[in-house]
Amino acid sequence: MIELIQFPWSPFCLVQRRILEYAGVPFKKTNIHNQDRSLVWRLTRRRYYGVPIIRDGRAVVFETDDHSQVIAKYIDGKYQLNLFPRTFRGVDRILWRFIEEQVEGPCFRLNDIYWEDFVPKAERLAFLRFKERKFGRGCLDQWRTRQHELITDLTQVLVPFELMLAGRPFLLQEQPHFIDFDLWGMLANFLFTGHYQLPALHSCLNEWFARMSKLKPAAAQSEKLHS
Repeated sequence: MIELIQFPWSPFCLVQRRILEYAGVPFKKTNIHNQDRSLVWRLTRRRYYGVPIIRDGRAVVFETDDHSQVIAKYIDGKYQLNLFPRTFRGVDRILWRFIEEQVEGPCFRLNDIYWEDFVPKAERLAFLRFKERKFGRGCLDQWRTRQHELITDLTQVLVPFELMLAGRPFLLQEQPHFIDFDLWGMLANFLFTGHYQLPALHSCLNEWFARMSKLKPAAAQSEKLHS
């Protein structure tokens, strides 16, 4: 059984969790402390300390750079999900970089404003220290002050995806592509605490997000198409 080692609110962990759900296979979720990466460090033989990683028997899979998608490609290959079709090679790389930079930025900041909602009390000091060492002292308060500005930024950056969805059920084709899962994960992080809703003016995106959230396993969809 595949084991997903994660922070439950991480956008990148949410991406892989949703892909595994789409694969329709049982998998185990292991949550780790934000400041205790010892399990990841040990499993990757001191080569990596980020999340997510997956363990599949003796295989331990992790990313090789910020945009490598090694984990998603491993799951895709193992379960033949066709999330990286040749037709969109190159185009998908441009899109996932945009998603993981321009969309993820406002999403995680808006989620982190409510960090006390999802970080266990015992881990809050470590979480706060980590954020302030990375983004500067008082960053969480600054993001709260800029909340409406960040929501406006997110609304604007989602416009291309709203336009893409105006004529098809998924971003690139009639079936979900990795790009769909990638964008879903960023937005699921934004919505994680329940304090937000997707911008109402992006009606196609709202319908797509609901579709992605309820997406049935790939095998079940294939059976339906050929029945």
